[in-house]
Amino acid sequence: MHAQLLTAAGRRLVAAELPEPRPGPQQVLIKVRACAVCRTDLHVVDGELTEPKLPLVPGHEIIGTVIEKGEGADRFAVGDRVGVPWLGWTCGVCEYCRSGRENLCDRARFTGYQIDGGYAELTVADERYCFAIDQRYGDVEAAPLMCAGLIGYRTLRMAGEAERLGIYGFGAAAHIVAQVARHQGRRVFAFTRPGDAAAQDFARSLGAEWAGDSTTSPPEPLDAALIFAPVGSLVPAALAATKKGGTVVCGGIHMSDIPSFPYHILWEERVLRSVANLTRRDAEEFLALASEAGVRTETVTYPLDRANAALGDLRSGALQGAAVLVP
Repeated sequence: MHAQLLTAAGRRLVAAELPEPRPGPQQVLIKVRACAVCRTDLHVVDGELTEPKLPLVPGHEIIGTVIEKGEGADRFAVGDRVGVPWLGWTCGVCEYCRSGRENLCDRARFTGYQIDGGYAELTVADERYCFAIDQRYGDVEAAPLMCAGLIGYRTLRMAGEAERLGIYGFGAAAHIVAQVARHQGRRVFAFTRPGDAAAQDFARSLGAEWAGDSTTSPPEPLDAALIFAPVGSLVPAALAATKKGGTVVCGGIHMSDIPSFPYHILWEERVLRSVANLTRRDAEEFLALASEAGVRTETVTYPLDRANAALGDLRSGALQGAAVLVP
């Protein structure tokens, strides 16, 4: 099986021929059709997320076809198309799992981090954490829904019923969540890297009524702000742009340090919170909503052996939408 392999933090991925994986109990063997490239993959490769299994096949936005089932796996049939997200396994018995917060499970394992992922021709996944994919989406189109879409949706949920919504960092997650927000009747204000006119035009094309630099103030106070760029200095900027009683949600799994800021921009019952991974309930709700809203994804495809190029383009901000690897 051909795969792209991470052998140590901070190193480029290397092409490898690996034995074909075998499905264990409640697992399915999946022929990978597409795997989107996530900023979390960058954090794993760069060593900012510090507990990967090594060597590791990265990738957790997987679309593929079930080709074999392990013992007790009966949720999907051979030939079914499924999506595989970041959350790959939870214990089911801890206080978090029992209270509907499995995303906080202390023993959780994650695809493309502690479990080999989709930068390969084949992968194995626990069928309980896989999802059926609407046939209206092609394989490449569907791949970004598995993390950019899911995490974007959970971040949006944490913002409550906010009408005037600021989105900081207009990449893969933002371009999906903006469409969901507009479908829900919210007003979207997009913040991009200073001078990134192309990203601002892209945001407006997806329904943002205003788009500007992240260093500037929006034309109106925000009810809530979602931060997807992994830049800690955006937190005080977003707080300052948010009205009294508003919420700022950090949607990434990793962020650079947040600088000190004056208390008055947090005062007046503003709320600052983070999102940790996702739950299967989030995934089911989002996939249904994406189909209802007619969410489309913007993608740039790369062959599997150009995974390093895709990661480099993501790192440099050269992409609009999402990079997707195709074996």
